[in-house]
Amino acid sequence: MSQHFNFVESPLKGLYRIDRNPMMDSRGFFSRIFCNNELKEIGFSQSVAQINLTLTKQKGSIRGMHFQNPPCMEKKIITCLQGEVLDIAVDIRKGSPTFLNWHSEILNSENQSSFCIPNGFAHGFQALTSDCEILYIHSAFYSPSHEGALNPFDPILKINWPLDVTEMSERDRNHAMLDEKFRGIEVL
Repeated sequence: MSQHFNFVESPLKGLYRIDRNPMMDSRGFFSRIFCNNELKEIGFSQSVAQINLTLTKQKGSIRGMHFQNPPCMEKKIITCLQGEVLDIAVDIRKGSPTFLNWHSEILNSENQSSFCIPNGFAHGFQALTSDCEILYIHSAFYSPSHEGALNPFDPILKINWPLDVTEMSERDRNHAMLDEKFRGIEVL
């Protein structure tokens, strides 16, 4: 059992919300974001390959739904440092009983939560406030030639985006819709 984290498994096996247990005093708080030793409990035993930071300026903006194909799959830990987002992960694991199901969590600077997304999931989010800063911890290096994505508005996924979309990249908007040929990705 971790002293710095509480791990809450979602209905999608292997997908966790991580609630941090900050140490607070009159100065403020200390909160651990990552600990390889403690995160082994939920299957994050890889070393960190990349840490990325995004700023999404406009409320209603969507980023996603991105993933990496084998052999460059990555586990991610997503943390909102400023603002608030609806963070979404879609199960795209071939043969999974929850294939194409999605789960969301509200991440913000107040709730001390992160989202641990395992291999075989697509990921994206919608900014619920302006000026959202998101910290991404990745277990693998980004490989442009292994990049994959789902269309955030795919009718098969039926993602319930809570706000009208204000901003979105043309690339994300133009990802192909799913068809019967998509069987998911083999998780190695």
